[in-house]
Amino acid sequence: MADRSAAGRRGAPASLRFEEMTRTERVRAALGGEPVDRLPVCFWRHFKPEGSGRRLADASLRFFDETFDLDLVKLMPDIPYPFPRGGIREPGDWRLLEPIDRERSRFFAQRVEAVSVLRDELGFDTPVIVTIYGPLTEALAFAGRDRFLAHALEASPLVHEGLSVIAENLRAHIRDVMAAGADGVFLALQGCSADVMPAAQYRELGRPYDLLALQGAADGWLNVLHLHGERDLLLDQVLDYPVQALSWSDRRSGAGLRDVHGVTTKCLMGGWDEAGVITTGPASAILAEAQDAVRQTRGRRLILAPGCSVPDDTDERWLHAAREAADQVDLDA
Repeated sequence: MADRSAAGRRGAPASLRFEEMTRTERVRAALGGEPVDRLPVCFWRHFKPEGSGRRLADASLRFFDETFDLDLVKLMPDIPYPFPRGGIREPGDWRLLEPIDRERSRFFAQRVEAVSVLRDELGFDTPVIVTIYGPLTEALAFAGRDRFLAHALEASPLVHEGLSVIAENLRAHIRDVMAAGADGVFLALQGCSADVMPAAQYRELGRPYDLLALQGAADGWLNVLHLHGERDLLLDQVLDYPVQALSWSDRRSGAGLRDVHGVTTKCLMGGWDEAGVITTGPASAILAEAQDAVRQTRGRRLILAPGCSVPDDTDERWLHAAREAADQVDLDA
């Protein structure tokens, strides 16, 4: 396990305005809009550990804790939902979706195992959240966008039945990962964009099932809602979701941190373009983008992060530069 003492923390500022916080204290303060010793920071990529909960936990520890000293561990969705992508072709196929046996499904058991390992290794000074794809996101993967939308028109009851089954399975799974020690979930939504469907249709096919799944994390203090996509995001449809933080591609979607900071009291996760300087450098540009995020939010209710996962082959020197930027950024600028 990495040394998380003040002496052992890599790149700590030469002087602090007040006593150094633990990771959990820092993130909690950011959520509440309170002063922090420095900005909490996180970035993430996929690990693809061949379906093992223990290997996923070990890869997460190496990346988030030992290599980059990040302020939260975000368990990645690299153990997929147990239904084949592209497995729904006819309207009647939505009936193939069934309640999942949580004792037998590796989707449940191995991700719960990963959370348990992380909590044992990290204690409670580091937040742990679990990435969950929303019910509509899973449904779009099972059928494909065009087929899903066609079925939603011609066989609406069957589609709703399928979405309900997915949402109930996810609610149960989320309860299990919370019981294993997670502090919340990172609920990733695809389809919450006018580029995929109009707002009225999302209110019918997305929102009710998102909220049903989120019931499993009702006791979480660090639930994050992530909107995936680069244009026409339906942010106004989800601002009232019961989460503490919002994540989206603020540098690529046309909705910047300043825009959203002005319409919600939720904490925002963002500041870096996930396909921009954080992947190419130089370090000065990475710091400049972080400093701009502070200007947009006045450094309050902000977790410094990219708008989505960084490419798996990103040169680690730029990720180290991003971590160092969190120490260097001027919160009073």
